[in-house]
Amino acid sequence: MKHTRYTIHDTPSTIGYWLLASRYGRARGVTVVLVLAFMAVFAMITASIAGYVLQQGKYGRAISAREQALHISEAGLEYYKWRLSHSTSTELTTGVALVSPYTYTVNDPEGGTLGNAVITATPALQCGAVQWIDLESRGTSNSSPGFPRTLLARYMKPSVAEYSTILNGDVRPVSQILGPYHSNFGIRMDGTNNSNVTSAVSTWLCDGSFGCSAPPPLPQSKPGIFGAGAGYTLWKWGNTVLPIEFSGMSTNFPDLQTKAQALGIALNPMSVQVGGTIKDTFSSVGNNEQKGFHLVFNPNGTVSVYHVTGTTWSWGKHIDTGWQQDYYTITNEIPVIGSPFVIPSGCSLIYSQAKTWIEGTIAGKVTVVVADVSAGTGSFNPDIILNNNINYYTATDGSVGLTAIAERSVLIPLLVPNAMSIRGIFVAQSGYYGRNLYDCTYTPYDRRASLTMNGTVVSNLRVVRNRSYSYCSGFSGFTTLIDSYDRLLAFSPPPFTPSTSVDYKLALWREK
Repeated sequence: MKHTRYTIHDTPSTIGYWLLASRYGRARGVTVVLVLAFMAVFAMITASIAGYVLQQGKYGRAISAREQALHISEAGLEYYKWRLSHSTSTELTTGVALVSPYTYTVNDPEGGTLGNAVITATPALQCGAVQWIDLESRGTSNSSPGFPRTLLARYMKPSVAEYSTILNGDVRPVSQILGPYHSNFGIRMDGTNNSNVTSAVSTWLCDGSFGCSAPPPLPQSKPGIFGAGAGYTLWKWGNTVLPIEFSGMSTNFPDLQTKAQALGIALNPMSVQVGGTIKDTFSSVGNNEQKGFHLVFNPNGTVSVYHVTGTTWSWGKHIDTGWQQDYYTITNEIPVIGSPFVIPSGCSLIYSQAKTWIEGTIAGKVTVVVADVSAGTGSFNPDIILNNNINYYTATDGSVGLTAIAERSVLIPLLVPNAMSIRGIFVAQSGYYGRNLYDCTYTPYDRRASLTMNGTVVSNLRVVRNRSYSYCSGFSGFTTLIDSYDRLLAFSPPPFTPSTSVDYKLALWREK
């Protein structure tokens, strides 16, 4: 029997090959998947970075365009300021022919244009006259027109409302001063100040009334400003400080009288006109220290007008003329027919040609001018008498204000509240602001507890609200003085508030 032999080969290498091949294939698949995953992640990161870079580029270009648009807008304001300063007088006096809107192209010094500014000008008118011009400049950059910037500015002459006090004589403040303080002459500053104190002189002669007489007995030459005040870092005097003219204020009186007679309220010596219409006639109350007009302002925007036919006197010592009879206490007055009158919103100007008493609550902005231009220079210069408290109906938003301009003085009489409060811009064009000396004959009215004043005082002569004397009680006036500055009226004063310069400027600037 023949046997068949079988050869058994060693097969592990074959099996291992297949196993290895299987494992290698699986590993290669995993690697491909991992590579693809990492590539996807890398692509996502790259895309994110690229997107971020692109967004940052857009953002940077937008920031650049916005910044450029701001400068273009400001260039538009400056150009329009230049254009107005070279324009016809009617644009600045009546607003007639004022070009608005106006497009100003800003050129690139290296060629081409950077963008455009569109300027819109809106004049603020009172009695047909421009008070200021509000400008709106919208700047757009050619590189990215979608990011405009708009600036707002006010073009006006600086007014006395920018100061707390303006004086045309030597002065010695000893109390706290809030707001800018100016004198055309010397200042001995022994009080405190939180703003600029300026004098238009380099040196002055300080005499005994300012504490400079002993020693030596003769007046001493002092710098424009000196004293014990702690705010000396804010003092400035000499040739770099320009004087504020008082004489120029009176040149406007005839024009203001004409405007009030046509469009405002005119208190003529023998009649009262409102909006050009005569409301009442009576015997003359002008050119007389014992007669005049009495104005009582009401919270509803009206003013009650009386013609004063009787007064009584008190002995008062004036800083310029000495002792004389002050006819400041009203004993008889007659309401003007049709009073109270609504103060015309388009011409909030009251012009009086006689001595005028003022009191009440002001609503809106109004200017009272008391001057007798018809009587001729030097014949009769009427005063304003602050007869009682003067308050604002709304005192915190700048929408209410009073400017009272007297051809001579703005005075506080003998009979006033013990704690008196007044608000406004008070201008004594040729006289002074203050209270005369009333001795103890008039006790208790010779001494009052306090005077709270918020606003601006403009006085040709020295301001006096309390005085000492050598007999009786030795003191007359207000024991406590509380003064504050109404900054809300600095850039939007009542109509025809006197200016401190003939030059216009951009007084306000902000972004819309």
